[in-house]
This record gives sequence, structure tokens and C-alpha cells, in this order.
Amino acid sequence: RAFTTNSQCRNTSERYTPPPCTGRARRVWTEKLQTNLAYSRAWHLIDVGADPRPLGRIASQIAITLMGKHKPIWDPSTDCGDYVVAVGLHDLHTTGKKRYQKKYYSHTTRPGSLKEITMDRMMEKWGGSEVLRRAVRGMLPKNRLRDDRMARLKMFEGVSHPYKQNIIKDYTRPSIAQQPEVKVAFAQQQKQQ
Repeated sequence: RAFTTNSQCRNTSERYTPPPCTGRARRVWTEKLQTNLAYSRAWHLIDVGADPRPLGRIASQIAITLMGKHKPIWDPSTDCGDYVVAVGLHDLHTTGKKRYQKKYYSHTTRPGSLKEITMDRMMEKWGGSEVLRRAVRGMLPKNRLRDDRMARLKMFEGVSHPYKQNIIKDYTRPSIAQQPEVKVAFAQQQKQQ
């Protein structure tokens, strides 16, 4: 007689043992786990001051991370992006004369209320976080998800921030090819050859 639970075989010496786990069940469980991990929100840290890239390159990487385009489950209608913590915004790097010539405009829709401010003045008044916020906001799709995505961007002028325990991916360490001593050693090696 086949027992399905231990309560049915209480009076006998036999105990119920479940059937062994097949490979399919294990595979389905790991696929669900991987999907859940893909949907979970990770925290990324970007040190803008230590990064040699200019403002636009950093802003595009932040926008991609906020949208979740780096994940295999990305869909334009769902919000599957991650958190981004940007630190060191007082050392924001721009190319050319953009810092002094680029202008930001605002208008209240009333006649004669057009205001313009240069990037340099904006950084003095509000810091580099406002400049980065406007750059990232302009790179995100103009839809209902934009405000939710921007809320996941945390910006700090200095290097310290309260999210240290949440950080999973750290972009502050430059790759080995970007380190100055490696560049000098590589240049010397090229001269010798």
C-alpha cells in the first residue's frame, strides 16, 4: 500500500519518503531565482570626481542603469532599473568651454519671464548635483516613469554618503588601463621597442 503522508502510516513501521527531486524541478527553481535576482534593485556607486569621463558619458551610463537597460529583462513599459549613488560632484569634469558657455533656460510661461544661467553659475549656486540631475533627466524617456527613475538617483557633493551598506557595484576604481602609472609604464615600453 502506498502512503502519501506520515499521518496515514502512523500505525505501521513504514514512513513516507517523498520522491527524489528531478533535474527539471531544480532547473525551474534556479530559473525563478535568477529572474527574481534580475528584478531586484541593486545599488551602484559612481565617483564622478575620480572618473576621467566627461559629464555626458557619465550621465548616459547613469540613465541606462536607472532604466534597467543593462539587465536581460529590460522592457520599455516596466520600471526595472537600479539605484545609483553619485558622489564627488564638486569635481564634475566637462570638455571644452562648456562650463562657461553652456546655458540652462527656464520659463514660467509668462511674457518676459525667460531666465538663463550658465553652467558655472549653476555650479556655484546649487552645486554639481543640479547639473548632473538635468543631464540625466534629459537622457531619460519622457514618460510617467521618469520621476520614479530620477528618485532612485542619489547625489552628493562630497565622497561620504549614507548608503555605504547598500552598494553592490562600485564604479569608483578605474580600470587598469586608465591608471596613470600603467599608462606611463606602457608608454615607456612602447618607446623601448
